[in-house]
Amino acid sequence: MNENTFKERLKLFFIKNQRSSLRIRLFNFSLKLLSCLLYIIRVLLDDPTQGYACKELNWGCSSQNYTPEKINWSPIIWVNRSLPLWGLQVSVALISLFETMLLSYLSYKGNIWEQILRIPFLLEIINAVPFIITIFWPALRNLFIPVFLNCWLAKHALENMINDLHRAIQRTQSAMFNQVLILISTLLCLIFTCICGIQHLERAGNKLTLFDSLYFCIVTFSTVGFGDVTPKIWPSKLLVVIMICVALVVLPIQFEQLAYLWMERQKSGGNYSRHRAQTEKHVVLCVSSLKIDLLMDFLNEFYAHPRLQDYYVVILCPTEMDAQVRRVLQIPMWSQRVIYLQGSALKDQDLLRAKMDDAEACFILSSRCEVDRTAADHQTILRAWAVKDFAPNCPLYVQILKPENKFHIKFADHVVCEEEFKYAMLALNCICPATSTLITLLVHTSRGQTAPWEAFRQLTGTKQTLTREGQQSPEQWQKMYGRCSGNEVYHINLEESTFFAEYEGKSFTYASFHAHKKFGVCLIGVRREDNKNILLNPGPRYTMSSTDICFYINITKEENSAFKKQEENRKNNESKACYHGPSRLPVHSIIASMGTVAIDLQDTGCRSSSGPTLALPSEGSKGGRRPSIAPVLEVADSSSLQTCDLLSDQSEDEITPSDDETSAGSEYAKGYPPYSPYIGSSPTFCHLLHEKVPFCCLRLDKGCQHNYYEDAKAYGFKNKLIIVAAETAGNGLYNFIVPLRAYYRPKKELNPIVLLLDNPLDDLLRCGVTFAANMVVVDKESTMSAEEDYMADAKTIVNVQTLFRLFSSLSIITELTHPANMRFMQFRAKDCYSLALSKLEKKEREKGSNLAFMFRLPFAAGRVFSISMLDTLLYQSFVKDYMISITRLLLGLDTTPGSGFLCSMKITEDDLWIRTYARLYQKLCSSSGDIPIGIYRTESQKLTTSESQISISVEEWEDTKDTKEQINYRSNHRNSTSSDQSDHPLLRRKSMQWARRLSRKVPKHSGKTAEKISQQRMNLYRRSERQELAELVKNRMKHLGLSTAGYDEMNDHQNTLSYILINPSPDTRLELNDVVYLIRPDPLAYVPNTAPSRKNSFCNTVGQDTREETQL
Repeated sequence: MNENTFKERLKLFFIKNQRSSLRIRLFNFSLKLLSCLLYIIRVLLDDPTQGYACKELNWGCSSQNYTPEKINWSPIIWVNRSLPLWGLQVSVALISLFETMLLSYLSYKGNIWEQILRIPFLLEIINAVPFIITIFWPALRNLFIPVFLNCWLAKHALENMINDLHRAIQRTQSAMFNQVLILISTLLCLIFTCICGIQHLERAGNKLTLFDSLYFCIVTFSTVGFGDVTPKIWPSKLLVVIMICVALVVLPIQFEQLAYLWMERQKSGGNYSRHRAQTEKHVVLCVSSLKIDLLMDFLNEFYAHPRLQDYYVVILCPTEMDAQVRRVLQIPMWSQRVIYLQGSALKDQDLLRAKMDDAEACFILSSRCEVDRTAADHQTILRAWAVKDFAPNCPLYVQILKPENKFHIKFADHVVCEEEFKYAMLALNCICPATSTLITLLVHTSRGQTAPWEAFRQLTGTKQTLTREGQQSPEQWQKMYGRCSGNEVYHINLEESTFFAEYEGKSFTYASFHAHKKFGVCLIGVRREDNKNILLNPGPRYTMSSTDICFYINITKEENSAFKKQEENRKNNESKACYHGPSRLPVHSIIASMGTVAIDLQDTGCRSSSGPTLALPSEGSKGGRRPSIAPVLEVADSSSLQTCDLLSDQSEDEITPSDDETSAGSEYAKGYPPYSPYIGSSPTFCHLLHEKVPFCCLRLDKGCQHNYYEDAKAYGFKNKLIIVAAETAGNGLYNFIVPLRAYYRPKKELNPIVLLLDNPLDDLLRCGVTFAANMVVVDKESTMSAEEDYMADAKTIVNVQTLFRLFSSLSIITELTHPANMRFMQFRAKDCYSLALSKLEKKEREKGSNLAFMFRLPFAAGRVFSISMLDTLLYQSFVKDYMISITRLLLGLDTTPGSGFLCSMKITEDDLWIRTYARLYQKLCSSSGDIPIGIYRTESQKLTTSESQISISVEEWEDTKDTKEQINYRSNHRNSTSSDQSDHPLLRRKSMQWARRLSRKVPKHSGKTAEKISQQRMNLYRRSERQELAELVKNRMKHLGLSTAGYDEMNDHQNTLSYILINPSPDTRLELNDVVYLIRPDPLAYVPNTAPSRKNSFCNTVGQDTREETQL
């Protein structure tokens, strides 16, 4: 064995091997601590008044105290060291010196001075060599040796030991931990060195003890400086100066590094504690960029549920936290349970920091503000793959933008595709008005029921209550709308339910009707225990089972409801009828509070067992025919089931159709689309053409060899158009077309669809905007990214405002990126009613409403929506895992055999005999099996227009009348006075006088010429802005060769407001033109063997023409 081999083996043991090197470092650290401990023992046993070495060396030693003229150096040079203590210190010194020399030899790389001049080596020589000398020269055994300097060697050994520990266990502590350890050890070494140095030097002065020295050092380093203990001799004073200088140099450097690391830690967020992850529940939110709106939507919706109050939310985001988010997360309500980590979901280290493997769920959201939405989807897909690879058992909730990317993340537990939901809602908005508002209200948590403040109230037991949105408004429609907006979808097992347990073995429609009549809840669907598919309104032939899961709409879930039975009424009214008042309806007492609904159960003792019957007016009253309403049967009877509406209108297939209808109907066939635009699209039974139309014929503004039409009017469409203004024809447009061509829609009601990829005025006029039923404006991807976030909607808003001014009665449905920009839709700067709604919105936001913008007229009417409002659908799925499935069924994105579909019907004058929502519920359930879920109501604002419009030139004068307008608003809250729709006689008189004064200033002409010029001037000044815009459009239409006949009609409109009543109370009165939302049973679920000609109710008829039309 040669020297090199032996050296390599020693180096392997002492340096290279991680575990053995760690043991050597630990042993060295222990030796240094032992030497410091022996020094303290020596100091405690020492007596500075005795000169032990003076006698042995025959030196003249004086024991007098210090005088300013002379210092007694003997107590400083010599100390009292007993033989056993000397032996221990010598042994420690020998071992330490041998180890130091060995490590220096093993670390030698050719430069001896590099090893010798290292500070640890010099300190080791100073502390160890004098002890070895005392072995050969016993007279120096009591010589003072600064052993306390070994504390710095212990600090050095501790740092090396921590590094070896990290290498040995293959784990890295944070840099913050290492820096804090270095700072603490440095501070301790400085204090220990100063204590020992002052105590030893003052042996020749005040003879301080170790405790006195400790007291002096703490008072001095803390800059207090009492002055009761001070050094007396100049060496100790010099030492204090040196130590203060060292502290002023070393400690600021350490604190600066610590502060830098702390700031970096604050930016990155640190780590989520593993101990907390094992004892507390948490979810992880992965986003590419965190905006304040997204954060607050998530937190408000997630913590709206009481059982989630103890959850932590860990946000994993690659970007630095911005100032707004930082301020919000510093609020005590969120700071204790929201943790922000800066990192990437593609790094296992960051996923480990977030403790993804212990998380209850992971939400992965896409960045919809990116210009390239496909690239944003690619990032989302990679994040989902990374999380699934790291934590395969963690439930994934993924938001994707493009439908063609869905199949990459089909392994996720819940997926929401933005373009699928967006286009489906836009399509249903055209046939079922305000479907987007209906879905938005259903998937949001109302402030009044289980919002975070309510959950906090339930946990703390406080009695303070929060009213629902709009309940303090003077407007009756706002109160009804706000109260009904609190309805959500809940679920419960049938056998555990008070609402539905008694209907086991009964038909679904029977259970739905009676549950609504008795409790005010709307049963909309069920799910078998052995089946994962949810069935919306499976129809009257479905029999309820005890193991069924029931899905219902109500203000609050059954578990939060308190039931009271009116015993007093039963005792006092045993002989009386069970119905109240002329309406002959049960009196439903539904008292809504924040989280509890107290429902008075009516006594049913006097009701017949055959089912409920409603008393109807006599046949002779008013000479009109009053049809009766059949009872809802417990078990379905095929003879009693009808497939017609309440008027028995034969809307599609008549028993004896005409020749034209027969030829028109033969053009269509029902089947599945032959091609799917993307993988994962749900096949839907649709109306199809027998032969595929050539692509050249789809270009509306250009003729081809098959036809020569160049505008929509020339095609002669019998039904009104639906125009879609989009930037590109993406795959998501498939989900817009399919609901409009679904098999359950009557052929006579199919609207032509026009895709407008650019919307200048000429193209709008050519595609038939003057006779369109709806115009859908899709938010353009190229405008979604802007320097200022909320400016992303600027182009869309201004374009829609232009359309609103040019075509004021056109039904425009707009998609926006930011919900806050809804206040700019159909903007009227001087409309007092809009200003009042703005104030109401601010008040609701201050009260903590999650939907403060819900009272804006465009949103309430379903004219505008933002897809970001559906983010809550993904958040709610954590508690309600069925919400995505129910929403997809309502929107027609999924078709489950036996499940119903969403449609609507309009209340006409012939339907008003039904009078109330409860009777309508019974009529629908007993006849066609439909389940109503809400009402879309339109009311007139009672705005009277003047005989002649006021000139826009008098608007400045009108501004001085704001006070009177406000008084007028208070007296009649539905009167809206604007600059171009006022009818003040005073204004008209002032305008005419002003015009006459102008006419007097012109030169006078003779006779008829002067009169003619004066009349032209008068007409010009009296012309309103509305008339100017109309003239502009008409001139453009004439220039394009288009007829202006329909334009005058579409401008004769009345100012109205529309809103939704979800699951209204049973005694709600029906009004003319109410649109009722229905969930209609699947007509293909029960097909008889000998099926007669099918009759279809007038679903989806919202004032549309009933003439035939051509296919898109």
